[in-house]
Amino acid sequence: MTATPAQPYSPLTRSRRGSAAARAAFDTLTLISLPLLAAPVLAAAFAGGGTRRWFGGRAESQRAEAQAAKDAAAAAFYELDTAQRDLRISIDTITAVDDSPAARRAVTDFEALGRRIDEASGRYINAVDAHDLDRDDLEAAAANRARAELTAAKDQLGQVKQELDRFESGLGPLLGKAETQLARLAPAVERARQALLAASNALDAVRASGLRADDLAGRLAKLGPELTKLNQGAGQHGVPQTLERATQVAREAEAITAEAGQLPERAAEIDHRLVSLRTRAQALTTRAGQVDPVLSELRRRFSAACWQDLQHVPDQAGENVRQAELKLKEAQAARDAQRWPDATSLLSTVRALLNTTDEAVSAAGDRLRRLNAVQKDPQQEIDRTRFAIRDAQRLAMSGRTTPDPRHARPLDDAVARLDRAITTLEGRHPDYWHFLTETEAVRQTVARVVGQIREERGTPGH
Repeated sequence: MTATPAQPYSPLTRSRRGSAAARAAFDTLTLISLPLLAAPVLAAAFAGGGTRRWFGGRAESQRAEAQAAKDAAAAAFYELDTAQRDLRISIDTITAVDDSPAARRAVTDFEALGRRIDEASGRYINAVDAHDLDRDDLEAAAANRARAELTAAKDQLGQVKQELDRFESGLGPLLGKAETQLARLAPAVERARQALLAASNALDAVRASGLRADDLAGRLAKLGPELTKLNQGAGQHGVPQTLERATQVAREAEAITAEAGQLPERAAEIDHRLVSLRTRAQALTTRAGQVDPVLSELRRRFSAACWQDLQHVPDQAGENVRQAELKLKEAQAARDAQRWPDATSLLSTVRALLNTTDEAVSAAGDRLRRLNAVQKDPQQEIDRTRFAIRDAQRLAMSGRTTPDPRHARPLDDAVARLDRAITTLEGRHPDYWHFLTETEAVRQTVARVVGQIREERGTPGH
C-alpha cells in the first residue's frame, strides 16, 4: 500500500496533478487564440464568469456529487492506510518476541489481509485515475459513472477496514504478551550490566585486601562474551533469548558479587577450622593412647565376646589421626594458595576422620562402663526392657478384647527373646555384651510395633 504520511502522494494527488497540467494546456491555447475571437464572444465569456456556465447546472450538480464520492473514498483510503500501518507495528512487535504457532498464524493472516487491502486500494486508485472531475467539459453521465465507481471503491475499502479491525481486536493477548516482554527487556539488560559492574568492583575490593579470588575472576571473565551479545541487542539475537541471557548474566554476576563479599569471612573461617582441627587431632592422639588400658581391663574381667570387636581400635585410631594430620597439612597449603574449595574439601575429610576416631575411642570406654553396670545389676536392664514390652502390650489391647495378630506376634517374640537373653547371664563367664545387645534389639522391636499401632490409629506418639 502507498506510504502516505512520509510523502502525501496518492492516486488522488496524482489525478489532480494530471488535471492541473490539462488546465494549463487549455489556458495556453485559449490565450493564443484570443486575438482571433470576436469581441462579443469574449465579452460574453467574461460576463458569464467563465466557461463552465456553458454546460448548465445539471452537470455541475453531478460533478459535485462525484467529487463528494471521491473525497469520501479518499478518506476511506487514508483511514485504511493508517490502520494498516498501525497494525504492521503491532505485528512487528509480536514477531520480534513470539515465535509460537499462534504468532506465526497471525503473520499469515495479516499477509492475507494485505492482499485484500491491495485489491481494494487498486480499485480505488483505478477509479480515481479513470475520471478527471476537473474537466470543464465533464458530462453528467461521466460524472455519474465516476460517482458510482468511487462509491463502490469506498464501500470495499470500508469492508476491508472492518476486517482489519476485527483482526486487530483478536491480537490483544499476543500483543499484550509481546509488549510485556519488550517492557522487561531494557530493565533486564540494564540490570545485567549493573550486576557485572558490581561484580567487577567487588573483585577489585577483595584483591585490595590481599586475596586473589582467581576462581571468581575466571567466572567473571566467562561473562564477557555474554555482555557482548547483550550489547549487540535483541534485534540480532531475539527478544526472548536476550531476556534469558540478561537474566542469567545478572544471576551469575550477583552470585560472584556475593561470594566475593563473603571471601574474607570464608578465609577467616578456614583459618579457625585449621586451628580447631589441629587441637582436636592432638587431643584424640592422647585419648587413643588410653584405649589400651581399657582393653586390658576388658580382657581381664570379661569374656572374649565382650571385647574382641574392639581389638583394632588403638591401631585404627592412630592411623586415622596420622591421616588427619596429613590432610591438615594439605589443607594449609591449599589455604596459602587461596584454593578455597580445595581447602574446604580437605578440612571436611579431616573432620570425618576425627569423628570416626572419636566414636571408636569413645566406644571402648562406653563398653567398659556399660559392662560394669550390667555386671553389677543386670536386673535394671531386664526391668527396663520388660516395662517397654508391657507398655506396648497395653497399647495393643486398648479398646480391643483380643490383640491384632500383627501386633501380638512380634510382642510375644520379644518376650521370648528377652527370656533367652537372661539365660546367657548364667554360667561361669556370662556374655554380658550379648545380653546388652539383645535387650537393645528387643526394645527397638517393641518401639516399631508401638509406632505401627499409633500410625494405624492416628494417635500422636510421645
